[in-house]
Amino acid sequence: MSLTSLPAFPSLKTYHSIQPTLPSTTPSKFGASLVYSDAPVIVATTEAVALPNTAVDVDVDVDAACGIGKVWPFVETENGVVRGQNIGVDDMRRKRRRKRRKNLGCLVEEENFQNSFLRQKLVVRSVKSEFLSSKEEAELCLCLKEVARIEVSNQRMTEHEGNFSISRRFALENVRESKARLARDYRGLIASIAGGYQGKGLSMEDLMQEGTIGLFRGAEKFDPDRGCKLSTHVYWWIRQAMIKALAKKSRLIRLPGEKYGMIAKIAEAKSVLNRRLSRKPTYEEIAEVLNVNASTVKLVYERSRQPVSLDRAINDQSNLKLTEIIPGPVEMIPEKMVERELVKQGVAKLLSTLDKREEEIVRLYFGLNGETTLSFEEIGKVLKLSRERIRQIHWGALLKLQETSLLDSLKFYVV
Repeated sequence: MSLTSLPAFPSLKTYHSIQPTLPSTTPSKFGASLVYSDAPVIVATTEAVALPNTAVDVDVDVDAACGIGKVWPFVETENGVVRGQNIGVDDMRRKRRRKRRKNLGCLVEEENFQNSFLRQKLVVRSVKSEFLSSKEEAELCLCLKEVARIEVSNQRMTEHEGNFSISRRFALENVRESKARLARDYRGLIASIAGGYQGKGLSMEDLMQEGTIGLFRGAEKFDPDRGCKLSTHVYWWIRQAMIKALAKKSRLIRLPGEKYGMIAKIAEAKSVLNRRLSRKPTYEEIAEVLNVNASTVKLVYERSRQPVSLDRAINDQSNLKLTEIIPGPVEMIPEKMVERELVKQGVAKLLSTLDKREEEIVRLYFGLNGETTLSFEEIGKVLKLSRERIRQIHWGALLKLQETSLLDSLKFYVV
């Protein structure tokens, strides 16, 4: 029976019973679940038609396996072989390839996103963190206290140096991380406090640095059992550290702490009195408002002035410096130098009228030799005389000097 004598079969539709999706024991590379289909491939056709070539059956099986439930019309070829023509197989293959690429791209993108998220999470955790909870604050402060305790114990313990050094090294690593975390999370609080002291002698960076030191000192003293927040507790430590830094480092001439605190009070009182009196207030008026001595107000007001460089020019139009117009010491004035020399010569002539012992006693008692003045008892030890005898000689010498005429020439220099 030849194949050509067989009638042409109409297009047959085979409906495959698709089984539900089964979880695979081994994960797929693309993360997609496999769908299995065990439907027979055109059983009616293969039973009715005895195909002489086994390769045709294999080809049909392969095509059917690629179709998975699609419509398979059968037509007779030129050679008389009935072959299933897969309508839309190329489209299905292209769709599957696109889907496969899409799934692969999504998985790669998801993996990159997860890796980048993990890296970003680690970086953010180490650089920028959220607000600290009460438990985290207590743990960080406890770490700082532990290091302070170890430092104190380090001065007392010497016999267990090996084990102690290891524990100290771990504690120092923990406190380094704790300080970095505290400084990072409380940077905003420090900046808000430093804004009130800006422009008073220290830069913003210096104020932030001093405030951070105060933060660490306050964290060491923090006790979470008292029911107080760490931010409330360290606020005063940060403020105190900034005030001390301004008092010590903002001026070339350092003022005492209590005097530095009066600068702001004096400035405020001066501003109020200026508006009230419409003139510049005196030291006494400011002292009356502040209930302090006028001398204290004057001292603080004068010492609080910023120092002026002597090499600074007087104005922009002139190159004349302050050192060229400010007078020097009184002793360096030529007139004063000549006057001082004349007084020395007159005193030497006046003392020449006395005997040698009287002149020496007068010089030692008044310090005319450029040395420290001595008492009668000290002069007696030098000359090996009693204190009373030195006193008698001294008064006798003064009576002789009062009777000389050379004394009138020295009265001109007496002020």
